[in-house]
Amino acid sequence: MSGPSNYNPQNPVLKWVERRLPIGGLIHSSFVAYPTPRNLNYWWTFGAILSMMLGVQIITGIILAMHYTPHVDLAFKSVELIVRDVNYGWLLRYLHSNGASMFFIAVYIHMFRGLYYGSYKEPREVLWILGVIILLLMMATAFMGYTLPWGQMSFWGATVITNLFGAIPYIGDSIVTLLWGGYSVGNPTLNRFFSLHYLLPFVIAGVVVLHVWALHVAGQNNPAGVEPKTEKDTVPFTPYATLKDAFGMSVFLLFFAWFIFYIPNYLGDPDNYIPANPLSTPAHIVPEWYFWPFYAILRAFTNSFLGIPLGQYAKLCGVIAMFSAIIVLAFLPWLDSARTRSSKYRPLAKQFFWIFVAVCIGLGYLGAKPPEGIYVVAGRVLTFAYFAYFLIVLPLLSRIEKARPLPNSIAEDVLRKTGKAPVSAMIALAVGGALMLGGMNNAKAADDSHGATPPSLKWSFAGPLGKFDQGQLQRGLKIYKEVCASCHSLNYVAFRNLADPGGPGYSPAQAAAFASDYKIKDGPNDAGDMFERPGRPADYFPAPFPNEQAARAANGGAFPPDLSLIAKARGYERGFPQFVFDAFTQFQEKGPNYIDALLQGYEDKAPAGFALPEGSYYNHIFPGHSIKMPKPLSDGQVTFDDGSPATVQQYAKDISAFLMWTAEPHLEARKRTGLQVMLFLIVLSGLLYFTKKKVWADAH
Repeated sequence: MSGPSNYNPQNPVLKWVERRLPIGGLIHSSFVAYPTPRNLNYWWTFGAILSMMLGVQIITGIILAMHYTPHVDLAFKSVELIVRDVNYGWLLRYLHSNGASMFFIAVYIHMFRGLYYGSYKEPREVLWILGVIILLLMMATAFMGYTLPWGQMSFWGATVITNLFGAIPYIGDSIVTLLWGGYSVGNPTLNRFFSLHYLLPFVIAGVVVLHVWALHVAGQNNPAGVEPKTEKDTVPFTPYATLKDAFGMSVFLLFFAWFIFYIPNYLGDPDNYIPANPLSTPAHIVPEWYFWPFYAILRAFTNSFLGIPLGQYAKLCGVIAMFSAIIVLAFLPWLDSARTRSSKYRPLAKQFFWIFVAVCIGLGYLGAKPPEGIYVVAGRVLTFAYFAYFLIVLPLLSRIEKARPLPNSIAEDVLRKTGKAPVSAMIALAVGGALMLGGMNNAKAADDSHGATPPSLKWSFAGPLGKFDQGQLQRGLKIYKEVCASCHSLNYVAFRNLADPGGPGYSPAQAAAFASDYKIKDGPNDAGDMFERPGRPADYFPAPFPNEQAARAANGGAFPPDLSLIAKARGYERGFPQFVFDAFTQFQEKGPNYIDALLQGYEDKAPAGFALPEGSYYNHIFPGHSIKMPKPLSDGQVTFDDGSPATVQQYAKDISAFLMWTAEPHLEARKRTGLQVMLFLIVLSGLLYFTKKKVWADAH
């Protein structure tokens, strides 16, 4: 269904090309003259938003792939070096990682819009099925991409999810071995996932072309669910839909930019800032938030399901149910045979639709919870409700529901439009999103449930205009050098970084002088021998131990973690709804708060009744309260040239701020760039809104 094109290029070269390859006419008929229903609301802009997000993910992914190393020994480090050393690498990384979440937010809204307005009904069945295929491809791509940073949650998420295929009779073990490239998740797995993650977005782009083609053949659905009858029912795609989509995209980019520049790790998991360790399993393994509803369905099948014993087939039933939850969408055009498309004119269908939305949000919330007690029971009930909506409710409503009278035309629908439905839908989605975020907070903080909640401190780097206190960073560096460096490494920080903008404020000469105090093992020389030399600015802080075994031997069997990323790898539960408010207040200081409280949380004696293992120390902040590290700080241990107090409280805050800088060395540049981008997008959104309003005034 392309528009009547009158494209006639005047340029001789374009005329020559057009006669042989009429691509200009195709573009004009498809994206300029294409007739668009005039009653489309802003929910329809998510199609354009999704196209934009696909482009963002492909472009940033290609650039990131230029610097990424798909090897289990180097993958984690390569990602960190992208963020630290590649020009605007931090921006590319946060665009791509947060872009995946934005992509899924947009696609879920796009699908719920299609469900509500019946966009899967005749003649758009193929269009809908192609959309389901895109969703499946997106999920596969996102899952493989989540594995690539090779952090703790990446590794164990890949291990758990790929193991599910082993439940398939006869061929399951072969599929798992094929995915792994061996008998466990390892280097072949990472290489396979990297190759497929790079390839699949282009497959998605190809299916998107088919999706758009099918849309142009069948024509767009609309909120009324009636087909265009006259020219009064439609407007040309450009400028009407183009401007409306552009305004929607600019507003969505504002939302996206908020996450990129101010809360880039809000939707991630702190465990993924810990390198993958096959010998240390996280207490609570969860996938990314956009998989939570399907993860809850998977876990609803234990030894029994709603009184039905499953026994050894429980895992298989869970896997089948998880994939069926997506595949059932493809059969929706035949499960719902009602003649009326839009739920706007189907009172019962409208009520059940919002119940279904609540069920999906509830499943997402449960997917973030540990699989125990009431959460499993609730998961079974909501899983049943999910499938009942498609297999019982919709077929039944098709036969018994009496729809309200439809408008005679789209033009008539425009004249009697009230605009209340989108507002109520936005409120419902906002409440549901808050519940999902509450579940996310519990999922992230599951490990820390046994430690006391650290107090929230005031930090100079907090807020949209926050900056590091250079004096505090220099004091923190001195504490690290004189106290922490005897046990803890700082593997991702180079001496030259001390002179970088937004850091401790050293000059290049001061950074070189600081580096020269260290002895760096180098070689081999011409004689084939290793030797020591003074440090250079390009060198990284040397580790205190040659390997992990030596570190454990010197620390009673415990391995002192590298401190480069510790401020992002540690956190605690903020509680609901505080965790939701954190998204608006840009709270990202859980790591420094935790480190500060931990360093001050030592007690000379354990409480009565607490069994403290031999060789451990009691700390009321540390999860489990038993920590192998002895109290590292004491009053008067380090003296400062600027006259700051030589107290444990001062030491703890200074080293915490310093470790926040080592984890986020580009924090100041990120926030400064974010302010410029946000101001630009606000102005752009305003200009687009008033331009759209003026253009659409004639159409109404």
